[in-house]
Amino acid sequence: MAENNFVDYIKIHLTSGNGGAGSAHLRREKYIPKGGPDGGDGGRGGHVIVEGNSHLWTLQHLRFQRHIKAGHGDNGHRSRSFGADGRDEVIQVPIGTVIRDAETKEIIGEIMEDGQRIIVKEGGKGGLGNWHFRSSTNQTPRYAQPGTPGQEGWVIMELKVLADVGLVGFPNAGKSTLLASITAAKPEIGDYPFTTLTPNLGIVPYRDERSFVMADIPGIIEGAAEGKGLGHRFLRHIERNSTLLFMIPADSPDPIKEYGILLGELEKYNPELLDKARVLAISKSDILDSARMDEIEAVLPDDVPHVFISSVTGMGLVWLKDMLWEAMNKQARDKERRSFEEEHDPGMLGVPSGDLLGGEE
Repeated sequence: MAENNFVDYIKIHLTSGNGGAGSAHLRREKYIPKGGPDGGDGGRGGHVIVEGNSHLWTLQHLRFQRHIKAGHGDNGHRSRSFGADGRDEVIQVPIGTVIRDAETKEIIGEIMEDGQRIIVKEGGKGGLGNWHFRSSTNQTPRYAQPGTPGQEGWVIMELKVLADVGLVGFPNAGKSTLLASITAAKPEIGDYPFTTLTPNLGIVPYRDERSFVMADIPGIIEGAAEGKGLGHRFLRHIERNSTLLFMIPADSPDPIKEYGILLGELEKYNPELLDKARVLAISKSDILDSARMDEIEAVLPDDVPHVFISSVTGMGLVWLKDMLWEAMNKQARDKERRSFEEEHDPGMLGVPSGDLLGGEE
């Protein structure tokens, strides 16, 4: 994924088609002087539909497409013939795309599966032909129903990267170097902050031909939850990662303080992010001696697995993969257990727990 081609935010104007008008035609054939009404209904206006496509990774193909319009429905015809429906416009987007109304900021829908479809703008309904309005007192209605207009408006599409592991850390913490060392991804690497401005994805090979996806998220800074340093644009990519790998550089003057700031920014942005599995990695550890390593390890939190790594020398990378794999599997097992407990909770079924366990009467 080329960094300059990655687009995760677009604003686009969508217009659905108008419904076709019903026909007010009166049947006129040889030997049938009073045929009565036979006008058909108008066709439906075309929808604007958003569809998930697992082969797309970016919104780049929509970058220069500012307006999308669906086709109008055809008018009804004689002999109770329906008008043709308008042409639907189907917009292909990557999985993980969120569609919002540009004015109200309300979420219209989220694309979570390949082939999933969401009608963003419905086409107008076709009008009824005069055949529907016939009655005993009005046998030749000379009017029909017009079609309803379609919908239009600006929508915002935001892509939230889907990955198994998301890298979280301050700028210049070594996230891109790690991604380049354990995957085939080629992110831009530089000795200055904010080298990475868009997410990069890579597939990490693991034992027994298994693998998982890792996302290099641009660095966040203190105040990111309030939008500082493009914080909102970067933080939203963390929401779809099942496991978070916090990276603290070994040359940090206070590693535990940096870790606390990162946790605080995630909590301010979305408290649910703290429920995800976490692993802590001290990067650039090849510059540490054993005494300094012991000092850092003494202040690290006990409830989070941690490892000292070096992307340049390969130090600790095998242990890191093992920790990430274990964290991902533990998260999946916990989720399955909670789902099972919710489905089989005796209290939710209205049955005393003692009855299910064979308790005494």
